[in-house]
Amino acid sequence: MDTESTYSEHSHYSGHSKKSQRQGSRDRHKSPRSKDGSRSEKSVTIQAPPAEPLLGNDSSRTEETQDDNWGETTTAITGTSGHSVSQEDISRIGKDLEDGVGVDCRRYLVLTVAAVLGLLVFLTPVAFILLPQILWRHELQACGTACEGLFISVAFKLLILLIGTWALFFRPPKADLPRLFVFRALVSVLIFLLVFSYWLFYGVRILDAKDLNYQGIVQFAVSLVDALLFVHYLAIVVLELRQLQPMFTVKVVRSTDGESRYYSLGHLSIQRAAVAVLENYYRDFAVYNPTLITASKARAAKHMAGLKVYNVDGPDNNAASQSRAMIAAAAHRRDSSHNELYYEEADHERRVRKRRARLVVAVEEAFTHIRRLQVDEQQKAPGEVMDPREAAQAIFPSMARALQKYLRTTRQQHYHTMENILQHLAFCITNNMTPQAFLERYLRPGPTLQYDRDRWLSKHWTLISEEAVTKGLRDDVVFVLKCLDFSLVASVKKIPFIKLSEEFIDPKSHKFAFRLQSETSV
Repeated sequence: MDTESTYSEHSHYSGHSKKSQRQGSRDRHKSPRSKDGSRSEKSVTIQAPPAEPLLGNDSSRTEETQDDNWGETTTAITGTSGHSVSQEDISRIGKDLEDGVGVDCRRYLVLTVAAVLGLLVFLTPVAFILLPQILWRHELQACGTACEGLFISVAFKLLILLIGTWALFFRPPKADLPRLFVFRALVSVLIFLLVFSYWLFYGVRILDAKDLNYQGIVQFAVSLVDALLFVHYLAIVVLELRQLQPMFTVKVVRSTDGESRYYSLGHLSIQRAAVAVLENYYRDFAVYNPTLITASKARAAKHMAGLKVYNVDGPDNNAASQSRAMIAAAAHRRDSSHNELYYEEADHERRVRKRRARLVVAVEEAFTHIRRLQVDEQQKAPGEVMDPREAAQAIFPSMARALQKYLRTTRQQHYHTMENILQHLAFCITNNMTPQAFLERYLRPGPTLQYDRDRWLSKHWTLISEEAVTKGLRDDVVFVLKCLDFSLVASVKKIPFIKLSEEFIDPKSHKFAFRLQSETSV
């Protein structure tokens, strides 16, 4: 019976909305400038973010006029999705595919060069020691105790260099940079020049001359390994230690809602600073919710809707009179719109508080039931004991309706599916967490890392900068990180030089006197 009444109310609402839409279309056809108005609406639709229909904004746009009881009988929390592909989307997809192929080729090329250079570095000292033994072994001088001790030195130094190289260079990349990492490229060039110089000296002075002093040859190989260790130390200083000291403060502002954060960075290039900003963004910024932006746009469009201009002076001065009437009507509507906004926000906050209170009570009651089950499990047979997944499925229906209403009111329904909620509920039951710990994910929007990767809305970023991205940060540099739905604007300020002075105060100088005045009561 409840389902039929809800369905009839929803059908009545749908018929009423269709009727109002037909009436609105007749009014637009009656207006002499309806064609221009449709053009302006089309331009706004084209400029809107194309990812908004993927998050169920149709339901969010009608949130203000929907009945509060809509969808009460539904226990599954899902999000509607609609896909529309235009010619711009197809061209953008083709460009992204081309960029992806180029990035993959560049990545494999860099890995190939690094692997070849690494093999050259580690095989060169071994080749320096083995080649004389292979080519003119019988003519070499005998290797004494000191020479044999150098073999142990070379072996352990190469092992240390191998471990240090693995720790410094063989790490999974965190991002694909648009340009080369300048300092890493310089270190690679320095290593190549060092090894090439040693090979030239070895070929001219040892191979061509067939040097018979084998201990000197081994000592030459040891000097190469020592030089490579010093280059590795230089790479640690340049690539890791140089950027640790904070030198700049970066203010990051999200272009859509104005949320901002401040970060301290060291000596980094613009592209590496952009990577650091994005790493902090996914951790610190609340997840981007385009339905909130859509709601504000819908509210502004509703304020401008319903303006009708009638031509009573004839077709001669149609444009001028219509322009003046539109300006006057917009000014009058703007003067009274702040009251409407105030009452709308107050009503929305009241609804959120009411739905939140219902959700908290429902979740606390559900967790009370599951706590009783845990106490009674000791007297049950082993076959009747539920695992956390079954317990979550048992108590979820009692809180599903209140949770669904709250998520719809706060426009978070597209971030949480029923499967994810059940997994989170089972996780809380397994770790004996309280109802407040379970609700923490839903009562306030969390960072982007808290949600699934397919709901991040921002995986591919474009770095926009007037300066070359390989240049280092400096004062007043501004760069933009742009994705499909929004942008992050980063402004760089240098941390000022702080000058401290010291002032010594003698502890014996802390002496005070009590002054008596005639008009006091003492």
